[in-house]
Formats: sequence, structure tokens, C-alpha cells
Amino acid sequence: MKIRRVEPKRYVKLRTLATLIDYGIYITLFVLYVTTFGDRNNENGYTVTGWLFWPIPIVWFLYFVVLEAFSGSTPGHDICKLVVIKTNCEKINLADAFKRRIIDPIDILFYGIPALICICNTPKFQRLGDLFADTMVVKKSDIIETEIVF
Repeated sequence: MKIRRVEPKRYVKLRTLATLIDYGIYITLFVLYVTTFGDRNNENGYTVTGWLFWPIPIVWFLYFVVLEAFSGSTPGHDICKLVVIKTNCEKINLADAFKRRIIDPIDILFYGIPALICICNTPKFQRLGDLFADTMVVKKSDIIETEIVF
């Protein structure tokens, strides 16, 4: 039997960098898709409607929720050597990852200040999405596994 434990730390700079990388990748894909498949509108922008709209939320779901649920991290988190785990140190599942990510607009609103306030004022350095999903972000190297043999 393996017992996992971790002493969480803030890692504000790494978490910010990971978020910038992830949303940078997603927004780049979003812009490329909309300019390629969208129709010009009256405001010199592009509009995607109908069935062409659906790849946008599907890619968001696959990139942020599915990747995080199955690997414990998104590409940005992986580059920064961060992983998302439950507060009891177990791996997260699809529902946990979805709960974390559905709160992203609130966490990132106002330049991430709500997330920073939460991270700096919670014992496990959790943002709103982490509090809602009962998860935390830690460095992979901070997870300590101990094997117990009976």
C-alpha cells in the first residue's frame, strides 16, 4: 500500500506562468480557428455560428478538463512541473477537473486578483476553483510516496 503526502506551497509565479502558457495556447488556437472558419462581421471581426461554434468549447473541455483529469496537469502545468491533486493527495477525476475549470472565469477575472487573494489566504494555497473541487496544485517533486508493507 502506498501512502502519499505533500506539504503544499504557494508557487504563485509558477502557477501564473502555467496559466499564461495554457490560456496562451488555447487563445492562439481559438483565434486561428475563428479567423479560418468564421465569417466577417460589420465590426471588422469574425463570427462563428451554427455547428462551427461547437469545436471551441469542445477543445476547451479536452485541453483543460480531460488532459488535467487523466494526466494531472495541462501542458502549462507540466512545463512548470506542477500537478493537480485532491486535498487528500489522491489523483483527480473528470468531475474534479471540470469543477476546477468551470470557476476559471471568476479566478482569472480582474487579472487573477481573486485567485491570488485565495491562494495567499487559504492553508493549502487554493484558488476558488480548487476550493470548489477540493483540489490543490503542488510541485511534482513535493509529493512524497511511502510504501507500507504488512
